[in-house]
Amino acid sequence: MSPLVPARPLAPSHPPAQWFPEVRHHCPSTPIILVGTKLDLRDDKDTIEKLKEKKLAPITYPQGLALAKEIDSVKYLECSALTQRGLKTVFDEAIRAVLCPQPTRPQKRPCSLL
Repeated sequence: MSPLVPARPLAPSHPPAQWFPEVRHHCPSTPIILVGTKLDLRDDKDTIEKLKEKKLAPITYPQGLALAKEIDSVKYLECSALTQRGLKTVFDEAIRAVLCPQPTRPQKRPCSLL
């Protein structure tokens, strides 16, 4: 599972974008689940106000989904440990990803004619 905090803006230096290639290099067949944590902060007035002062906004669900697709994760989920929202689903999906992995897509190879 790879954490992502929706209450923080997405940046090129964001951890999944930064270290994902290394994880994929060392563990090419390991299923990755991108998890948006601290979901309760996305609607927190103080958090939103602090971000607005910096002309930023929380990560939206579609942005998280797009990042998950970009890094080829099997799922994008969101949860909050504080409110317990989505927490059980995250763990259920992590178990499911390991016990019932999706078939891997074959690597595209260039065509060679002899």
